[in-house]
Amino acid sequence: MFDNMTERLSSWLTAEGAEAGIVLSSRVRLARNIKGLSFPPYADDDCREKVVDFVETALQKSRELERGEFHRSEIIDDLDRSFLIERHLISPEFMRPDTISGIFISPDEKIAIMVNEEDHLRIQSMGSGLTLTDTLARAMRIDDDLARTLEFDYDTDFGFLTSCPTNVGTGLRASILIHLAGLVLTKEIDSVIDHITKLGLVVRGFYGEGSDVWGNLFQISNQTTLGRSESDITEALQKITRQIIEFENQAREQLVSQAQDEISDKIWRAYGILRHARVLTTEEVMNLLSAVRLGIALEILNEVSMEAVNKMLILSQPAHLQKHVGRVLSPSDRDIARATLVRETLA
Repeated sequence: MFDNMTERLSSWLTAEGAEAGIVLSSRVRLARNIKGLSFPPYADDDCREKVVDFVETALQKSRELERGEFHRSEIIDDLDRSFLIERHLISPEFMRPDTISGIFISPDEKIAIMVNEEDHLRIQSMGSGLTLTDTLARAMRIDDDLARTLEFDYDTDFGFLTSCPTNVGTGLRASILIHLAGLVLTKEIDSVIDHITKLGLVVRGFYGEGSDVWGNLFQISNQTTLGRSESDITEALQKITRQIIEFENQAREQLVSQAQDEISDKIWRAYGILRHARVLTTEEVMNLLSAVRLGIALEILNEVSMEAVNKMLILSQPAHLQKHVGRVLSPSDRDIARATLVRETLA
């Protein structure tokens, strides 16, 4: 499944939108539960099946979601599940083989709706660059549209009720995926992360909660939703993100002014390895692409576009790679195929 998506660039990787040289993507996720039904962590199979049926019906009646596809978990194998995780369309813990769940994906992948994850619905909206305002507006339109058919669990005092107390209220989790290579190289990243966490934000790795930081890519999101409006949350994150961008730009200027030869050498070495390597691990290619991405932003290197680098970030992931070659590969064969893919792209 999803073979038609393999060569198509996800909309959040197009390097468009404000500050796209530093911010890869903006994402908004709304948690919603259907009134009168047990929340997924406590629901039996019959209840989970009911939720999937109700959501499918709502999607068929939707004005905003006329195009797109809904897939049930029982027809999605491990490779397809990994593929969707790599595309940031589902969370790593979602769609386990023993669960009754589903995923709706819009043709441009700007909208994805997880059914029976931690909550009955997780409505996700994504966009390229720092576009939290537009991304939120899109998610709210979908939310309002589905609420015409589905009655969501809402309390007049607490707001939307969710499985996790930290999501109660708006049910909103806003996040950005940001490239902070300058702060990492100047060794200022720890102090910036400390500053961010004191402001009530959470810093995670490339795939969110529990994932590692690869390629100097960090996911930053709000921690609480109760007592604040959706616009307050996204505006606060946008304001802090602009501060982080300023810190990152200062770090990049410092690198150029104080160590231009060293940073140029690092960037061109990374590009040279990617052009000629015969074996590349996932972590290695992410770190090398991070250096090349930095080189493009600093105008040190113009042999490749930012969009092409973003595309390689995803296509070089294990499931995408196996989809690309059309067969299951061992880890060592993946490393060889990854190097081949990168060489061909850069050629």
